[in-house]
Amino acid sequence: MRPNRYITPTPPDHEADRRRRKRDMIIIAVVLVLVGLLSYLIVKPMVRGMEVPFSSMMLMFILMNIDMLLILLLIFLVFRNLVKLFYERRSRIPGTRLRTKLVAAFISLSLLPAGVLFAFSLHFISSSIGFWFQVPIEQALDNSLAVGQSMYQHVENNNRFFLEKAAYQINSRNLLKPDNNTSLDNYIQIVQREFNIDAVEAYGANFRRLGFSTGPGLPAAALSEVDANQLQKSMATPSPTWSTSELLSHGELIRNIATVPYGAKGDEIKGFVVISVLLPPDMAEHLASISRGLEEYKQIEMLKQPIRLSYFITLSVVALLVVFCAIWFGMYLSRSITIPIMELAEGTRKLAEGDLTYNINVQADDEMKTLVDSFNKMTRELRFNRRELEFSARKLYEQNLEIEERRRYMEIVLNNVSAGVISLDAHGLITTINASAEEMLQIQAAEVLKKSYRHLLSEPYPKLASEIMTHFSSQSDDSVSKALNLTINGKRRTFKVNFNALKDDAGRQLGIVMVFDDLTELEKAQRMAAWREVARRIAHEVKNPLTPISLSAQRLKRKYQKQIDDPVFDECTQTIIDHTDLIRNLVNEFSSFARFPTANPSPCELSPIIYESVALYREGHPEIAFSVKISQDIPGLNLDRQQIKQVLINLIDNAIAAIREQGKISITAEFAPEEEKVRIAVADTGSGIPDADKPYLFEPDFTTKKSGMGLGLAIVATIVADHQGTISTEDNPSGGARFIIELPV
Repeated sequence: MRPNRYITPTPPDHEADRRRRKRDMIIIAVVLVLVGLLSYLIVKPMVRGMEVPFSSMMLMFILMNIDMLLILLLIFLVFRNLVKLFYERRSRIPGTRLRTKLVAAFISLSLLPAGVLFAFSLHFISSSIGFWFQVPIEQALDNSLAVGQSMYQHVENNNRFFLEKAAYQINSRNLLKPDNNTSLDNYIQIVQREFNIDAVEAYGANFRRLGFSTGPGLPAAALSEVDANQLQKSMATPSPTWSTSELLSHGELIRNIATVPYGAKGDEIKGFVVISVLLPPDMAEHLASISRGLEEYKQIEMLKQPIRLSYFITLSVVALLVVFCAIWFGMYLSRSITIPIMELAEGTRKLAEGDLTYNINVQADDEMKTLVDSFNKMTRELRFNRRELEFSARKLYEQNLEIEERRRYMEIVLNNVSAGVISLDAHGLITTINASAEEMLQIQAAEVLKKSYRHLLSEPYPKLASEIMTHFSSQSDDSVSKALNLTINGKRRTFKVNFNALKDDAGRQLGIVMVFDDLTELEKAQRMAAWREVARRIAHEVKNPLTPISLSAQRLKRKYQKQIDDPVFDECTQTIIDHTDLIRNLVNEFSSFARFPTANPSPCELSPIIYESVALYREGHPEIAFSVKISQDIPGLNLDRQQIKQVLINLIDNAIAAIREQGKISITAEFAPEEEKVRIAVADTGSGIPDADKPYLFEPDFTTKKSGMGLGLAIVATIVADHQGTISTEDNPSGGARFIIELPV
């Protein structure tokens, strides 16, 4: 056989070899223990109670177990090689198909002749062993032994008959009494002579022998007393008689025992009768010889299957050895062909996994060496290219990190700017929106990013959408500032919006940036300051002439009331006085608004303020039902008592004015611990407030009354704001309006 030209040098793995040897030793030890235990379990029942040399049987079974061990080892080796080949084929390792075909071919070529030879040899051996045990010796030995046993049974039956007669006579005559010993001896001798029995004995209830008689064939000295344990056994047996045998120099003595009375149990027993028959020595020896011969034959017959098994094991070892050699030779031949293919396949797999350091070291001197060298050259070039790619990827990663840091920095800056910022790309898609813009416009960034402003802003904010569209169409480079009034969540808000175009270095339009500034509070403060200045001037200019006008009208009425009896005169003077008082009340309201003091809060309870405010109106308005509900868990608050009372009075005044006839005013106060706020609600069942008027309720120039100036709710909003609270309005579910005040704890 040619040596393998392709050898893959691999470093010796001593640790793996040591573990493999240890594993093989453990397997062999387990197999030996199992074989030893099996031998013991097989031999033990076969030799129990048999006069057969134990060493001969053990030797045979040791040889059988050695053969079984060889079979197990061969089966293990064959099975391991086949399983290994099967899993290699399942793994689709290159070369395993060819190796499988070669192994299958060698197994087929060796299995057919080995199988034929094994079957023929096994049939021949089985026929020979069967012929050895065809002679009917076992039946003859069984018949001979049955004859002897029937003779024993005949003797026992006769003795049982004699025992029944003797026990009856002894019991009926009371021969077991101490004063009847002579009569008992005479009766025993009569029974022994008349029935021609070798020995008759009588025992008392205390198990002592009272008398006996022997025949000429049995010396009296050879007849020993029956042991007390034997007599006790006869008492415990369900049968009326009990038999035992004893070997004497004169032969085998068969003794049958019965109680007196016959068949008595327990306290009824008065004594025992024993009848013995002596068999000749030659008869006992012949029966023992027949029994031993039968046992030896049965033991030899029991070895029939082990002998056949031994031959079967030997033949199996030879057949498996032939199969194993065929498998080994096939695998050896295929390995010399497939090793280079497997190495190349392993190298390809390593490359697919990304291991470019793998190098094939197959010693060859033909075209296989060219293939291996080409593979190794390819891996070197791939390693070089990967290093270049890793360097480029690292630079790109660093640049991406820098861009990401800049982007995060810009997001942080935008989220910390108080102004709202929204950017659009050239297609009108929203690309950036900061937290301030989300809060101002009440929109969520996740819902609007990468979406067109036309679909998102046209419906809620048409003015803003129109301005954006105008700026897109103009393509202007200038920054445009617009003031927009938008209604957000039912509240009017004023924004200053700066539109700035985004262009690259080439001047291409990239989109626009909008910056929102909320001017609502500033505008409100400016308007409030202007109204206070107007109120101050009106109060100063108008209040001075009102007093002379009112006094003059009153003097005219008193002086000429008796002289001029004309109802027109009285009506005109009264009209002057009434309208003068009305103008004075308006001037006082302007004066209060212009000189409104700053809140001076101090710790106080809320409930007394509410009850005092409601008490001012209960008696004067019996047509209105007042309901007050105050929670018990409201903590103490820092409030300006007079100003909060003025807030409640103004709200109750408005509620009374809204109720035209009969109605109900409800005042509730509750504590919201999760929000740390106290919520006061004043609700009425009046005419309510139109939705169009709600955004302007707290403006100083807005009123729904014909004689009002619109300063009442403006003062209420100012007081609530000075207490760091909020006030809002909503529709009452039962009709009318509901004002809600929230004050911090």
